[in-house]
Amino acid sequence: MNEVTYLICPYVKALRTMSQKTAMDLEHPVAEKPRRFIFVLLPNFTMLSFSGALECLRLANFMSGQTLYTWQLVSETSEPVKCSAGVNFPVDSGLDELGRDDTILLCGGLDIKSTTSTKLLNWLRREARRGAVVGGICTAPHVMAKAGLLDGRRATIHWANQDGFIEEFDNVELTRSVFVMDQKRLTAAGGTAAIDLMLSLISDQHGTELAAAVADQLIYSSIRASKDVQRLSVPSRIGVRHPKLSQVVERMEENIEDPISPSVLAEDVGMSTRQLERLFRRYLNRSPKRYYMELRLQRARNLLMQTDMSVINVALACGFASPSHFSKCYRSQYETTPYRERGTVGGSRD
Repeated sequence: MNEVTYLICPYVKALRTMSQKTAMDLEHPVAEKPRRFIFVLLPNFTMLSFSGALECLRLANFMSGQTLYTWQLVSETSEPVKCSAGVNFPVDSGLDELGRDDTILLCGGLDIKSTTSTKLLNWLRREARRGAVVGGICTAPHVMAKAGLLDGRRATIHWANQDGFIEEFDNVELTRSVFVMDQKRLTAAGGTAAIDLMLSLISDQHGTELAAAVADQLIYSSIRASKDVQRLSVPSRIGVRHPKLSQVVERMEENIEDPISPSVLAEDVGMSTRQLERLFRRYLNRSPKRYYMELRLQRARNLLMQTDMSVINVALACGFASPSHFSKCYRSQYETTPYRERGTVGGSRD
């Protein structure tokens, strides 16, 4: 044994003893049967969401000293799947028949529409009919909605995909929550929201003490509830803490299809139009009209990339009365036309 090993060994031994003691202190009844999670890796899935969800299950087992959860990685083709970061993940199997008590967790990411195959949809419908819990993280709720599994239910999806989702699935009650649990349907917005979802499941199934212990191991100091929203507040996003400016920006974001004139926006917050102009120039370096236009064009770009809506309908949904005016404004902002933008992304990038 060299000197370095000799010095480190007592520390490692103490750390293991502390971990074992923590696990024994979490007194929960022995699970009759481990709950199995089936992680369906879709091409270009987001690694952070997947790894966060999986690590919660591993730590729940470790901290409890029991095998509370098992898991399996699957893909549609049984072949390894490349995540959005370019890393290949081997899988255990393809889309086989599952047990009634299994939980399916679809892991989505980029180009979600192109990964939504008929085979995958039919498999999901069959397993849902047989009683499986079905969940989706990041952009995967789109697949669930396409399969009809979210009809009449509450759900969420990553905020960048909400515009397209709302237009395509008007029979789903879409929220801006971090995650949603609606009976046997689970949806999480992506990123660290997958951790919040899993911690909530662990808490429901094995107690808040174990969920807190898992969060501590992750150094996850602020566990969010389903009522928490995804995005930062308006002041945090625009980097300005001016209450009246925040109110106006929020009103703009909520009224894209039917834009409100600057004079009405100013009146609503007790200012003159000139004062509102100065406020926007000072803090955002653009006029209210320009800022509003950028918001509308960003919404239009999302719809072009995420839906199959015609360019004319996209224009109308973003408050443009004329397709020619829409095209002119779009070219000025993005240096390409809406038609070319759609041709570039194939109308399927989420």
